[in-house]
Amino acid sequence: MNICVFCSAADLDDRYVLPARRFAELLGKGGHALVWGGSDTGLMKVMADGVQRAGGKLIGVSVEFLAHKARAGADEMVVTKDLAERKAQLLARADAVVVMVGGMGTLDEATEILELRKHGLHTKPVVLLNTAGFYDGLQEQFRRMESEGFLPIPLVDLAFFAADGAGALAYLAERAGNGA
Repeated sequence: MNICVFCSAADLDDRYVLPARRFAELLGKGGHALVWGGSDTGLMKVMADGVQRAGGKLIGVSVEFLAHKARAGADEMVVTKDLAERKAQLLARADAVVVMVGGMGTLDEATEILELRKHGLHTKPVVLLNTAGFYDGLQEQFRRMESEGFLPIPLVDLAFFAADGAGALAYLAERAGNGA
């Protein structure tokens, strides 16, 4: 699968870096391609390093104002004019989406991808990788949205919250097998 991973470009604590390394290794060893924001910094670099070391393919989608941070040696690197085009390219090149820990940019990417899925504009599975409980609050908010009628489809059909990379990949493999 081509798996789009949204994650931070910041240097982070080991409680986020070590699970990311394990997840990257699983992706690469599984023969999956990493479709990511293309940056060679922070958690994005950790993911690209791990996938590449484990034999996986790298498909980067950078943006003009961040092109100077793009990873050299990716199998493919696209540079878009703006963030909206970048998100569209990332989704178009992916079979599935995994949202890892990140800041405002990652949250923006996650909510746009989920909004598109909510409206049936894509059917690709979306996993929020809840490393160290990072997305506990967001999961609680989504549950409230669901219970109070703000989600037109069940949360379980919108996104899956995985505790670790192995759980994320197991879910994606199951969904791919079902054609969903």
